[in-house]
Amino acid sequence: MHTLAGKSSVKVIGANGQISLGKEFAGRQVLVEEREPGVWLVRTAQVIPDNERWLHQPKARADLDRALDWSQRHPAQASDPETVLKGLEDGGRPRR
Repeated sequence: MHTLAGKSSVKVIGANGQISLGKEFAGRQVLVEEREPGVWLVRTAQVIPDNERWLHQPKARADLDRALDWSQRHPAQASDPETVLKGLEDGGRPRR
């Protein structure tokens, strides 16, 4: 667990304008807030693309949870595609 007492270190900004935070943060996304000139707050974050935001809404989450539960209670079964298509063509429920 992280404590409120933070660590301090001196970093040098390279010629390309970058600093390294350490390998433990490699690949992570961060938010960088400039609080005032020369003062930055860097926080790790998870960014959700706008077109995926709906997946994190309560109703969508509940629907997904219900679907996953159903799929665990009803394992996939082998079926004959021709029989399934024939059942659909006949207007009835597909047979297995």
